[in-house]
Amino acid sequence: MLFYSAKELTTKQNYKFLTGSIIPRPIAWITTINQETNVVNAAPFSYFNVVAKELPLVSLSINRNEQQMKDTAHNLLQQKEGVIHLVNDSVLAEMNQSSASLPSEDSELAHSNLTLINSQEVAVPAIQEAPIRLEVRLHQYVPVNDNAENIISDLFILEVLNYYFKEEIFDQAQEYIDPIKFDPLARLAGNTYGHIARTLDKKRPK
Repeated sequence: MLFYSAKELTTKQNYKFLTGSIIPRPIAWITTINQETNVVNAAPFSYFNVVAKELPLVSLSINRNEQQMKDTAHNLLQQKEGVIHLVNDSVLAEMNQSSASLPSEDSELAHSNLTLINSQEVAVPAIQEAPIRLEVRLHQYVPVNDNAENIISDLFILEVLNYYFKEEIFDQAQEYIDPIKFDPLARLAGNTYGHIARTLDKKRPK
């Protein structure tokens, strides 16, 4: 096998190796509000996963640029709530466009055709077109430091308050999300995304 020592690699090389190896990654397309300007921010992040089920918790890690906190992280710390949307091809173009770096006073949704709707339990509006969405509240915040104690990433543990599913992807009788009908987008490396091509079942040993 080829061998590389992480400490001898550049940041770009580590990023390429991590995002090329840890695939596919689910995408959290999250809306938040800036309390000072009332601007609704939308941005996609793929450092995202499940943390716990007894209390439904998910994790969202937002890397800093030159130690500067991103708008979504700033808004989550202020407002302490948001809406996470899971995405498929139906919103790919809009989701991708919202990844552009804009000034904090500009909304990524201002020039889109997306529909913002009120949420049930949080003040942050949701994107109606997304096939799945989760209303979330901040449970725990962890600033992540490098070896020199500089903050390089903002890690959020978020409690899921409410779930929304498009009817065509959800089996109400079995309370089951059909992964093929959902056909979620997964983040790979670079500009590349992936889909679920097929599924297989394998029972776990007791």
